[in-house]
Amino acid sequence: MAGNPAVNSEPAKRKLAGYEFYREVLGSPKYVVAPMVDQSELAWRRLSRRYGAQLIYTPMINAKIWADSTNKVIRSSFFDLDTGEEGDPTTDRPLIVQFCGNDPDKLLKSAKALEDRCDAVDINLGCPQEIAKKGKYGAFLQDDWDLIYKLINILHVNLSIPVTAKFRVFSTVEKTVEYAKMLERAGAQILTCHGRLREQRGQNAGLADWAKIRAVKESVSVPVFANGNILFQSDIEKCLRETGCDGVMSAEGQLYNAALFSGLAQDFASKLVASKSSSSPSAESSHSPLSLALSQHPRHSDLALEYLDIVKSLKTRTSVSAIKGHLFKIMRPALSRETDLRERLGKVVIKKTGSYADGVLQPYVDICLEMKERMDRDEKQAEGKSLDELVTIDEVTGFRVLPHWLAQPYWRPPRPAVSVVPAKRTNGTGEDRGRDEGKKAKLDLLASSAVASPNHQVVAPVIAPVEAPVVTV
Repeated sequence: MAGNPAVNSEPAKRKLAGYEFYREVLGSPKYVVAPMVDQSELAWRRLSRRYGAQLIYTPMINAKIWADSTNKVIRSSFFDLDTGEEGDPTTDRPLIVQFCGNDPDKLLKSAKALEDRCDAVDINLGCPQEIAKKGKYGAFLQDDWDLIYKLINILHVNLSIPVTAKFRVFSTVEKTVEYAKMLERAGAQILTCHGRLREQRGQNAGLADWAKIRAVKESVSVPVFANGNILFQSDIEKCLRETGCDGVMSAEGQLYNAALFSGLAQDFASKLVASKSSSSPSAESSHSPLSLALSQHPRHSDLALEYLDIVKSLKTRTSVSAIKGHLFKIMRPALSRETDLRERLGKVVIKKTGSYADGVLQPYVDICLEMKERMDRDEKQAEGKSLDELVTIDEVTGFRVLPHWLAQPYWRPPRPAVSVVPAKRTNGTGEDRGRDEGKKAKLDLLASSAVASPNHQVVAPVIAPVEAPVVTV
């Protein structure tokens, strides 16, 4: 019939779900970077994809704030719609945008505004920090299952893309499993299970319980990502094996070493077999223990400079706090030794206006270049030594400590045993809130190591949860 718009004859695009979505849209990712406030920003996402990350979540966005369209500056700090770089189909996908909130209507309004800039929307049900308690979101929703169901279901019914959920476990396997089943019934198409309790945070983080994660995986029919206890690449395979999960999500483990997932997507086993079958010196050297270590743990000064190059190349402005935070974490192995550089890094003040491409970040670049010069010096002095000779074992933790010029994990020290439980139950000071990133990193650098077993795998109180914001939103 003449006059009918051609668009009417086109079938509506079908929304994929569950494993179909996981495979066809996301590409079956196994190596996932967690949502981290002020840390999984666009520049870090670009760097992470270069080093093997297959799926990345944005920093948590407060749905209540985003729903207010008058908060233009704050909204752009969460997700910049104007430059077109965030969520770009060719350079920033696959991408899941994470929201926190407790109002279904405001959550839907905010999610609708970004549904064409990402592949899915995630609901934060895992943040354990005081700010989440005061705002009633994150892990402090886990006692209100009816509200959680509504939050997930309204997105499931009304968005053109899937909704996912990231949550923490309960004290029992049974309640954890029932919780996960409820999230699936509400419409969550991927579940990320952080194997820690709501009370496990900061220096009291303790261990993530992989057994509970496995129970969740076995009880639902949608893909499940495991989160917790990942320091080295060897932990990733162990986690996938012990939990049966479809992927591993890393937070701080990946922040201290952006190359945590490097090379894993390739058939690494076949390359090792090929190298052993070849007698050529070049084949042997290309897969030497030292070259393998460098592929998994690059020189941290190079990573820092690469990150700054990405920041300068973007039209999307990276927050100064994010930049400083990343540099402290990336170069941490040496900053505990090069204390003058640590002090300089902490004191750098960057203008909030002006283009990063115009040299505004030069103080950071200069510090990283000087760090590189010193690390090259130390590496040269170690020439001729084998990797075994360069690696030490921490006498307290039993963890492997790599040469200080290489990127490597960090585990936070626990509080003294006598004050662990009472402090967390009665102290409402929220000591992580609003702490200056430089001061926080310097305190971390001076702290002692956590207690762990020699196999470094899953028995240390390794990483503090990083879902929580370090600034008030």
